[in-house]
Amino acid sequence: MAIKFQYNKTSMQQLEKQLKMRVRTLPIIKNKESALRMEVKKCKAEAAGLERKLEEQLQDYEGMNALWCEFDPTLVSVKDVHMSVRKIAGVRVPVLDGVELAVRPFSLFNSPKWFYDGIALLRTLAHTAIEQEFVQAKLGLLEYSRKKTTQKVNLFEKVQIPGYEDALRKIKRFMEDEENLSKSSQKILKTIQEKRKEAEA
Repeated sequence: MAIKFQYNKTSMQQLEKQLKMRVRTLPIIKNKESALRMEVKKCKAEAAGLERKLEEQLQDYEGMNALWCEFDPTLVSVKDVHMSVRKIAGVRVPVLDGVELAVRPFSLFNSPKWFYDGIALLRTLAHTAIEQEFVQAKLGLLEYSRKKTTQKVNLFEKVQIPGYEDALRKIKRFMEDEENLSKSSQKILKTIQEKRKEAEA
């Protein structure tokens, strides 16, 4: 990224201001990146744990596979999912507060007695599956934000800060050279004037 500048004091002051701002902001962005990295790691572990939990619950479900053909799957449905939003390292992520399931009334006399166990199992399965969806959404948001923050850190560290420093160095050298040339020309002019005065005298 080429930084546009002019060889004057105003441009130099603006570049110094931009450089100071980036140098001051860089540690904050780095801290945010490391916090996001930790949260992503935690979230991945949580997602893996929920994946195992769901697989275990599905194995319990398959254990009663022969009985499920008698079970009416419309008995249990998700009525509502309660959620809130929480900020983690400046990123708004969804948090599951609870799952509300609706159980349709059924005949206790005409249904097998294991229906209650089936309903309980479906409740835990639904809750775990919904919780897993929330964790995956949270992980996606955190990963995206971490990538963007890492890009910003790299941009500041590897492109902008060195670019501003280089531009300031060029301006300072130019101004020093200009000052030296000015002093040299003044000396030359002075010596020429002195020689004229001597020649006149």
